Amino acid sequence: MTIKENVEKILAELPAGVELVAAAKTRTGEEVLEAVQSGVKIIGENYVQEAESVYQVVGDKARWHFIGHLQKNKVKKAVGIFDMIETVDSVEIAQEISKRCAQIGKVMPILIEINSGREKQKSGVFPEDAEQLIKQISPLQNVKVMGLMTMGPRFGNPEDSRPYFVETRKIFERIKKLDLPNIEMRYLSMGMTNSYKIALEEGTNIARIGTKIFGERNYPEGERNSGSSYPMY
Repeated sequence: MTIKENVEKILAELPAGVELVAAAKTRTGEEVLEAVQSGVKIIGENYVQEAESVYQVVGDKARWHFIGHLQKNKVKKAVGIFDMIETVDSVEIAQEISKRCAQIGKVMPILIEINSGREKQKSGVFPEDAEQLIKQISPLQNVKVMGLMTMGPRFGNPEDSRPYFVETRKIFERIKKLDLPNIEMRYLSMGMTNSYKIALEEGTNIARIGTKIFGERNYPEGERNSGSSYPMY
């Protein structure tokens, strides 16, 4: 199937109110543009440098979400490109985003990344520390917490990811009830191509999908089994 056919099929299957993020890691600007022309409204990128390249082709024809591990030295460029950063997991990175956004008169919507599997090699805040982190970020003037994000495993039985999504949703609901200042718990971003259907059953309203749109990637040598914190969607 073509990218266009894939996008149309996924959009037809997604429930009302669920936003599709096309996870575009390693994809060319032309591939991403085809997805956008087929109905994709949000592009997800893992790396600022890749996003810069694709942005030259796609530009403002779509919204841009950062879905990778954001390094502090990349924040200045990131805030100029992205409309949301889904992977904030520390006060330090939130402070840097707020600082850089203040310089350009922008308020950045962010999601807090939950390491729902409590895996030491992965990014994200452990579930038990999420509330405290959000309270610390709340006073920052140029970021706004809009919800939570979690991964779930790329390979294996999709059903195995359900407990992680359930726990993340419980954190989401608990924090929502706290009614904290400058915190609007609107988005849950959970799952990937392998597990997004389980995530939908557990309340996600952002579906991050890559290979089901673009097809399998040509993995760089060693990356498939590298244990990277940021799977290939």
